[in-house]
Amino acid sequence: MVLWVFGYGSLVWNPGFDFDEKVIGFIKDYKRVFDLACIDHRGTPQNPARTCTLEAKEGELCWGAAFSVRGGHEKERLAMEYLERRECEYDHKTLVDFYKEGDSSKPYVTGVIVFTSTPDKISNKYYLGPAPLEEMASQIATAVGPCGNNRDYLFLLEKALFDIGHEDDSIIELANEVRKELRLTGRPKEIKLSGPHIPLKSHISPLHLLPLTEAVATDS
Repeated sequence: MVLWVFGYGSLVWNPGFDFDEKVIGFIKDYKRVFDLACIDHRGTPQNPARTCTLEAKEGELCWGAAFSVRGGHEKERLAMEYLERRECEYDHKTLVDFYKEGDSSKPYVTGVIVFTSTPDKISNKYYLGPAPLEEMASQIATAVGPCGNNRDYLFLLEKALFDIGHEDDSIIELANEVRKELRLTGRPKEIKLSGPHIPLKSHISPLHLLPLTEAVATDS
């Protein structure tokens, strides 16, 4: 038995558990959205952060990383216990097909676990739902929790996707809007992206990366 987990948010850059293999790739028919509340890492119950969840959408690809855990039941148990504590705002563990970078014809692994959330405010208290871009940016720019600023989570995700060569236009757009909010109170420190720039996928009104702010990967 081998445990596989797909990461599309902070797991991409900060898995936090003992794994044996990390593979860059994607899952089909899911879109990454900032519609989930976080009240214990990057936000509080009074001022929740916005973090990633997945929205089912036919034809979409969600890039990230799959992690394998080998070595027996005890190692798998420890990894899942850690992930279930960390991903406590997600109310579902969904099994998906994972496709390795460079081969979209057949799954690299089937039955990969991905943490998802019910998109329903009545049954899922952590689901915030979509909001106008400016409203989401304002919330992300100001939310803070025990693990740091909500904005750092977003900027680290933007950088992680850049580093694996698969930027997400919607993440770049949201991050740039947050930077506009932050400039109202003073320009944050900048860090440089590493590696060559990869052109965005969108051919309509292409977005451009603005400098990333300095952040520390300490959360889920």
